[in-house]
Order: sequence, then C-alpha cells, then structure tokens
Amino acid sequence: MKYVTVSAKIPEDLKRLMDELGIKPGPVIRRALEREVRKAMLRRLEERARRLSARLPPIPDEEVAELIREDREM
Repeated sequence: MKYVTVSAKIPEDLKRLMDELGIKPGPVIRRALEREVRKAMLRRLEERARRLSARLPPIPDEEVAELIREDREM
C-alpha cells in the first residue's frame, strides 16, 4: 500500500495535552478520515438509490407478499 502525508494545524494546548496523554495523531486522523469517507460514500449511495427508486414503478403489496411466500417455499 502506498501512503501520502497529510498535515493539520492544531492549537498548541491540544498538542500539549495529546503528548501528556500519549495520544498519537496519526491513527486518530486516519480513523477520522476513514469514518468520513464511509459516511460520504453512504450519502452518495443513498442519493443514487433515491434517484433510481423514483424511476421504478411501485410494486403492489400483494405482489410483494406473493414473492415472499414463494421464497419461503423454496
């Protein structure tokens, strides 16, 4: 895996506290960025699903119930 360096400016007080508590910024930043990327990807997928579902015709409840029954019998 190839890595790149990302930097961030933080207040001196925060850096001092991180040092006192033994918190390394790298893993914290990495987890935060991974979490934000997952959230952004989910938002993008949800929007795409909304657009696609608007283009599909609604399925009657009776048909959904019939499909579930058929699936259970298999």
